[in-house]
Amino acid sequence: MHNILLTIDAGTIDWSRAQFALTAIYHWLFVPLTLGLAVIMGICETIYYKKGDEFWKQTAKFWQKLFGINFAMGVATGIILEFEFGTNWSNYSWFVGDIFGAPLAIEGILAFFMESTFVAVMFFGWKKVSRGFHLAATWLTGLGATISAWWILVANAWMQYPVGCEFNPDTMRHEMVDFMAVAFSPFAVGKFCHTVISAWIVGAVFVVAVSSWFLWKKREERLAKASIRIAALVGLIASLGAAFTGHISGQQVAEVQPMKLAAMEALYNGGTDQGLTAIAWVNPFCQPDYQNEAEAPLKLDMPYALSVMATNDPHGYVPGINDLLNGYTAPDGTREPSVEEKMTRGRQAIQALADYRKAKAEGADEAALAPFLSVLKENMQYFGYGYLRDKHEAVPFVPVNFWAFRIMVGLGCLFILFFAIMSLLSFRVPFFSIVTRRLLATFGLLPETHADMNEIAGLPKWHYWLAIALVPLAYIASESGWLVAEFGRQPWTIQDMLPTWAAVSDLHSGSVITTFFLFLILFTTMLAVEINILLKQIKKGPQYES
Repeated sequence: MHNILLTIDAGTIDWSRAQFALTAIYHWLFVPLTLGLAVIMGICETIYYKKGDEFWKQTAKFWQKLFGINFAMGVATGIILEFEFGTNWSNYSWFVGDIFGAPLAIEGILAFFMESTFVAVMFFGWKKVSRGFHLAATWLTGLGATISAWWILVANAWMQYPVGCEFNPDTMRHEMVDFMAVAFSPFAVGKFCHTVISAWIVGAVFVVAVSSWFLWKKREERLAKASIRIAALVGLIASLGAAFTGHISGQQVAEVQPMKLAAMEALYNGGTDQGLTAIAWVNPFCQPDYQNEAEAPLKLDMPYALSVMATNDPHGYVPGINDLLNGYTAPDGTREPSVEEKMTRGRQAIQALADYRKAKAEGADEAALAPFLSVLKENMQYFGYGYLRDKHEAVPFVPVNFWAFRIMVGLGCLFILFFAIMSLLSFRVPFFSIVTRRLLATFGLLPETHADMNEIAGLPKWHYWLAIALVPLAYIASESGWLVAEFGRQPWTIQDMLPTWAAVSDLHSGSVITTFFLFLILFTTMLAVEINILLKQIKKGPQYES
């Protein structure tokens, strides 16, 4: 197996990675809006159920219509994404399919069918079922989408932190031994919470933007104001929640993926009392010379913050890239072997596996096989390192991780500020609303005549354009988070277990290039169609029943 994998064309590896990245990026353009709108439309219909006001019914139906358009596109790209594991990554699917396939199968059987069932009731059951049953169908549709995200993120979290499995040398596969460990690993829970909450931000920004467009056009003002109040509150809670869950995720990354954290921070040489980098000059187009540079130039950091984020201790030890490459001993006595030592032990595991299989094929008894199994078990945790050709292959591309992390965090802070101001203004909190308006007026951002107004419609036009401009920024923040998660894991498809070039299918690169551009055209067309349909429905507005 080892020799066969190393003969795969390098172009096949690069284009397979590019194709999967393309599909994942396009898929994630649809998913966050689906999850975010599910919360907004659920709240609107809940208010309708409690008050019986037809206005809230039409408001819920309007957002459900936009949800449905986006939902359909997300399903189409998601199906293609899952098929690529079998077509482009067959070695990966063979090696860990018994584990990775389980959550995806549950997602398809449970969550997808749940969504499909209740989405039909939500769209076509307004006059056919009771208000309570329809409300339940609406929330269950959103819950189905969220459960779907759960199982997909469980699968992805296992790739970042493989647990609950054992390698079977007879089948050459990793097999699941603890389903609960896989399904509810701390990494999976943290990733799910952070990802779904960040998706609510996208939905909230979208709703505020559409509502702001209505106010700018002086139409559907009641719907716009009511929707902004809901979305502003959801967005504020989600923004704060994303910051909290992001901190938890950061600690988990520091524990199980320290090289990813070092790349995110451009931390070349670690130590205690580490500051969190606010900004530094990291060339976005080439890997830094981390071996010879003490730190990135023009670095400005927040003292002790990285140690706090990683260890909850301002004096905590955080290893850098060189520490992880060359090995280190932490102040508490914990020793981390060098990458070269891991490579040696990984090759011992690969050789032991080959010797075991050869001996077994020749009819050796259990006593003769035991030494091979002992060596394999002792070094299995470094199995993937045996495929590395140079220790520097263990270092992910620093510029993408460094800048994507700062874009995500910076925009996250912007959303907290934006939704906080929107909440204060839209909910008419007497003291805070007046103070906020006075401050805006003081800096020339709000006309003095509107400084004491408590109506959203009194905001100036720049505010509406700002809300609309935040929509692409919300997507950029969301995609940046995924760039950190996936680029930071490189070169691994499964952390420390299977590098990318050992996971790919043995295909001709020309086939992958052809399908790459076919998917590029297809997905771009789908995105253009969705945007066009969404814009038409927004311009059309809610359809009030007589």
